[in-house]
Amino acid sequence: MEGESFARQSQLKTHQVIHTGEKPYHCLYCEKRFSTNGSLKLHERTHTGEEPSQCLYCEKSFAQQSHHQTHQTIHTGEKPYFCLHDKYFHLKVHEHTHTGEKPYCCSHCEKSFTTNSGFKLHERTHTGEKTYQCLHCEQCFSKSFHLKVHERSHTGEKLYNCSVCGKSFTKV
Repeated sequence: MEGESFARQSQLKTHQVIHTGEKPYHCLYCEKRFSTNGSLKLHERTHTGEEPSQCLYCEKSFAQQSHHQTHQTIHTGEKPYFCLHDKYFHLKVHEHTHTGEKPYCCSHCEKSFTTNSGFKLHERTHTGEKTYQCLHCEQCFSKSFHLKVHERSHTGEKLYNCSVCGKSFTKV
C-alpha cells in the first residue's frame, strides 16, 4: 500500500489528524473543536465578524476567500461553467432550460421552479416572511427590489423621467 509523502514533518502531522480524528484546536467562543488551525480561524470569524477579504469593485467584505471569489463573478461577468449545449452559464440551472425540469416544488400550491432562489422567493408569498428591512424606518419587504424602491422615498432619488415634460419619479 502506497501512502502520501510530505516535504515537511509539520505537513505530515497536519495530515495525520485525518486518520486519528484528533481535533486539537478549540474555539475561544464556543465548544467546537477543529483538526486544523486554518479551520479554527475560519470558524472564529463567525463569532468576531471579521471579513478580511474585500471586493475590489464594491464595498462588500467576506469572511472566506471562496465566497469573495464567487461574488467577484457578478462584477467580472465570468461564467465558469460550460454548458454541454455550447453556452456559458451556471450549468445545472441552464440545463433545466433544455430538459424543462423544475425540481423545486411548492408544498402550498402547484407551482414549481427551476432554481432554489426562485422557489424561496415564491415561498414568501405563503409565509408572509419579509426579510428586507429599511435602514431609515421599520418597514419590511419580501423582495429586495421593493426595499430599494421604498428607500428612494427617504433619499429623494428619482430615477425615472417623463420623456414629454421631464418630471422625475421614484418608481415606474
